Amino acid sequence: MCCPSATFVVWTSAWLHGAAAADDVLDASQEWGELHEVVVADQGTATALDLPTRDEPPAALAMLLAALRQYGASAGRIVLPVPGDVRGLDGKSEFAAEAIRVGDAAVFAGLGLVPDRVADGVVRWTVYDLPVTPPQAPEPIGAADRELSEAMRAAAGTLASLDVARDRPNVRAEIAERVASTGAWPAAMPQRSLRVLQRANELAAILELAAEDEPGGAVSASAALQRADALRPLSDAVRAARRAAVQEAVSVLTDHADRH
Repeated sequence: MCCPSATFVVWTSAWLHGAAAADDVLDASQEWGELHEVVVADQGTATALDLPTRDEPPAALAMLLAALRQYGASAGRIVLPVPGDVRGLDGKSEFAAEAIRVGDAAVFAGLGLVPDRVADGVVRWTVYDLPVTPPQAPEPIGAADRELSEAMRAAAGTLASLDVARDRPNVRAEIAERVASTGAWPAAMPQRSLRVLQRANELAAILELAAEDEPGGAVSASAALQRADALRPLSDAVRAARRAAVQEAVSVLTDHADRH
């Protein structure tokens, strides 16, 4: 329970450095869909990568791996944008707009990849050329982990004061069920990344339950707004933690592979 781009970035980065097999990448991606399709947004990039455009039959995910290696990609990163927080994007491009709409994207060298769930069990990856690739700002995983804890404490206090943090029958079981599948990761995946991803997944499950229970116990429009404001930092912290955990994992995995 995270996002397709996190799985793809970690496994593909490991594969590009010889720390995983291509089949490992494909198998891990099955967590998000039985079928993964690949298309390219523009004809020039499609020709350069030997991949189809959106008006042609899509390619398989294995073809995207081959194209990334041919393109010279060495490691990727995830982008988890929302309106108001578009860090890691390249301005007002089609890639940026689609990444914000989906809330999930990956960047490899000068290419942007957006995974979109287009049908039940089907994920379509659209590849975009990025003339300007925004630099990746360092996000220390320790700071991200602390931010998770701080955001949770702040949100819990605010919701309690608004009397909207109502008990929900079997809520612990619901959260456990949503985070039961942590997905498959490379054998050398750093334990700190795994721990932070797990914590982020647990908090994301709480956010999902809160959204389903909207507007909770809020009894006025102003209380509902305060409730949303209380949850927003938690959502921001979840995204930051996932970015930091993936960044750490990619760094450790690729460095470990290069030294062996």
